[in-house]
Amino acid sequence: MTSPRDVLTPDSLSMLHAIEKAGSFAAAARTLGVVPSALTYRVRQIEDALDVLLFDRSSRQAKLTAAGHELMREGERLLADMDAIANRVKRVATGWESQFTLAVDGIIDRTTVMELCEAFLALNAPTRLKLRDETLTGTLEALTSGQADLALGIAGSFSENGTATGIHSHALGQMRFVFAVAPHHPLAQAPEPLSDALIGQHRAVAVADSVQRGAGVTIGLLPGQDVFTVSDMSSKIQAQVRGLGVGFVPELMVQPLIDQGVLVVREVDRPQRVAQLSYAWRIPDGSEGERGGRALQWWLKQLKSTATRAALLVNPRFNSSTRKV
Repeated sequence: MTSPRDVLTPDSLSMLHAIEKAGSFAAAARTLGVVPSALTYRVRQIEDALDVLLFDRSSRQAKLTAAGHELMREGERLLADMDAIANRVKRVATGWESQFTLAVDGIIDRTTVMELCEAFLALNAPTRLKLRDETLTGTLEALTSGQADLALGIAGSFSENGTATGIHSHALGQMRFVFAVAPHHPLAQAPEPLSDALIGQHRAVAVADSVQRGAGVTIGLLPGQDVFTVSDMSSKIQAQVRGLGVGFVPELMVQPLIDQGVLVVREVDRPQRVAQLSYAWRIPDGSEGERGGRALQWWLKQLKSTATRAALLVNPRFNSSTRKV
């Protein structure tokens, strides 16, 4: 028995559209250059395979049934999709990746990322763009596991030794962290510098590592300290604004809150925490040299700009509208 897949071809969909447009089988047959009986036979084949009537034959006019209208509507979409796929394949053959995925750590400024995405999409390239929100070692893992092509905000610098073959990296910049608490938190009035023993008596707010394998890492926690774990840096800052805990936060990210007095920076009895951040990219197997596709080349070109790298680290997402509830 003939299946729907056998009969629902681009040619058959175009034929049905011609019948609908012509208004009769005879007129469509003249347009297509075939005899009416051949046209009627092909329509019957489609109807039998679908087990529906596509045309109302009670009059001389070829009027579509409800099922016929639905097939025409979906058929036009399918034909348009097929044309789009063909065009995309031709364009991808010019060197563009079919999809490009960025793994972005939570400490990277999303406004700058979106501005870069906007500029990339304005190219009208055939590459589909995808963003992944990651945290800590999960940012690098998304790259090394093949789930991302470019990772922004990897803590520390690394060489290709010890990571997957085909991974390359470059310095993004430094990010200074400060120990911040809400003004109504007990540590806001404690004598400075705050000792680890004193800090350990209060709940810390920690960001969960998004790594999929292993236990991940935690930063700045003291042995035995109570911890409130959140999914991203934005939530961590909101929790500390509300006095739900304490911890280190990116200085540039929270500077507006510090200026407003919503958060208070406290000196601690430990070395200043400065993170060295990198961005890294993956060259897929089979690529020529270390250049990768045209989408990767475009992003790496943007990241060569000192101003772009600095903007990715400012992260001024907390403004005057952020208040303790």
